Amino acid sequence: MCGIAGIVSFEGKPIFEQELRDMCAAIVHRGPDDQGFYMSANAGLGMRRLSIIDLESGRQPVHNEDGSVWVVFNGEIYNFCELRKQLQALGHHFSTRSDTEVIVHLYEEYGNDCVQHLRGMFGFALWDERQKHLLLARDRLGIKPVYYAEIGGRLIFSSELKSILQLPEVERTLNWGSVAHLFTFLSTPPAEAIIAGIKKLEPGHILTASRGRAPAVTQYWDLKFSPDYGKHEDYFVERLRHLLEESVRLHMVSDVPLGSFLSGGIDSSAVAVTAARFTPEPLKTFSIGFSEPEYSELDSARVVAMRLGADHHELTLGADVLHELEEIAWHLDEPFGDSSAIPTYMVSKLAAQKVKVVLSGDGGDELFAGYDKYSVEERERDAPSWPDPARKAMARISRAMPEGMRGRNYLRHSSLTGVERYLDSSTLFRRDDLDNLFRPEFSELLAAHEPWRARASYLDARDRHWLSNLQGLDIKTYLPLDILTKVDRMSMAHSIETRVPLLDHKLVEFAATIPGEMNLRGGTPKYVFKRAMRGILPDSIIDRPKRGFAIPLGYWFRGKLGSYVRELLLGDQARRRGFFNARYIERLVERHQRGRNLELQLWTLISFELWARTFLDGGARGCGCAAA
Repeated sequence: MCGIAGIVSFEGKPIFEQELRDMCAAIVHRGPDDQGFYMSANAGLGMRRLSIIDLESGRQPVHNEDGSVWVVFNGEIYNFCELRKQLQALGHHFSTRSDTEVIVHLYEEYGNDCVQHLRGMFGFALWDERQKHLLLARDRLGIKPVYYAEIGGRLIFSSELKSILQLPEVERTLNWGSVAHLFTFLSTPPAEAIIAGIKKLEPGHILTASRGRAPAVTQYWDLKFSPDYGKHEDYFVERLRHLLEESVRLHMVSDVPLGSFLSGGIDSSAVAVTAARFTPEPLKTFSIGFSEPEYSELDSARVVAMRLGADHHELTLGADVLHELEEIAWHLDEPFGDSSAIPTYMVSKLAAQKVKVVLSGDGGDELFAGYDKYSVEERERDAPSWPDPARKAMARISRAMPEGMRGRNYLRHSSLTGVERYLDSSTLFRRDDLDNLFRPEFSELLAAHEPWRARASYLDARDRHWLSNLQGLDIKTYLPLDILTKVDRMSMAHSIETRVPLLDHKLVEFAATIPGEMNLRGGTPKYVFKRAMRGILPDSIIDRPKRGFAIPLGYWFRGKLGSYVRELLLGDQARRRGFFNARYIERLVERHQRGRNLELQLWTLISFELWARTFLDGGARGCGCAAA
């Protein structure tokens, strides 16, 4: 696991090693063990290394036999031993025992198609000096990040946005399409960052650049939902058990101590109990709870830890996490509307005291239909729809009601149908809310962007089961933009590698063959996955209602953090920037204090404000907040 950075120039613009050193210094947390650089007339590659496999000889950049192909790599290739044997049989010679080197020799053998052979998580940059060719690649599910930008005749890339911001020619101008997406869906969009001109390489895509050709982005993998109605559910149960065991075993290859996050839910518990089979000593597990009992899942985590005889570690959080928020904002890299980043940061901090690699159960809800919203959609689809005149009347009444009035959201939601109704439930600020939230001149900038459009077109597909549409959308958006972003940034903040066995692409492709009716049977979410875990996990864990990674932010905002929220969002610094309508934010705060659940709206505003102070106002360079 590492952080990568690089610059490619085909127009005679120089590349300086100090630029790469500055870029790498900003992501030292991703690789505190070592650094390395490659420089040529047209390309510079840099990396920070977190030593996991081949501690002695696995330094990067790694090159081929004659030094014509170089790579910097962030991630893990879980089938590298198998690939190494195949490549050696074809005549390739290896100088290290690392998984990184297989990428170089795969490229020699297969060119850009080398990515098709990789089983793992990765963001890597490969430079072919002979062909003057760059290959930039991101793994299929988006577990590892890659940012890039074309600025001043050079192509710049890195594992994190803050690394690119170290270059003085990068202007810190807001991308208003990304702002619209953030305040609609809690995160910036799949292909664009919060800063104008900086992009994200999407999951399952490669970027290629060569002299005389413009950089081109190509998709090399996409998940196809192909339900296999010819198989009995027993087949899916047994196959799932086999693939889970295989994936966990592959994900446990490590030359350093390894543990597992344990929330007490079925996903992390399934990963932990499987991992425990492959460890001669008790598996180290890590859990986070809260001082407010209704939010804490420590009891469930303890049940699983005792079941597998784990070396269990836990931490209870209270409102005093306030002092960590600026550090969290620095490491998140962009404004981020999911407040579960806070406990993820803290559980990673706990785990970093004991291990360097940790397993996580992320992905199970998307693969096996575990989210409550899927069950809600099933009920709403089956419920009798209101006649058109009634829906139009409800829409008119809703628009006429004062903002914040009880019943307004219900009437608006009831007036919608199909895709619009489903997306309405997952929207943070709607169009009219954004008009009130932002000052008029910025509201006009937002009006040019419609974050709903791409999602609506995907959900409208008629060639898939409706549940597959919902799962597929979350795998393309919510999973990489929220869940995996949070896990990557918050764990790498503490220099630990998080691996996600449920997102092995072989297991993901298998999950896409499970019929939707089987995943959500009789209103039971994750039906097949729960059957597969029956007898392996306690029934109390399998049958417990889904909790999610909720934290008591709303409670804290009404109590100990109430003054902090006001000072941050309504203080002079935010007002001087002038993006928001302060009166509207004050109404949001007051409504929350009176009992309305607006914690996500307030947290997204807080995250944006902390980010703006760090990266817009402060112009953070080098290690910035991370060194404070």
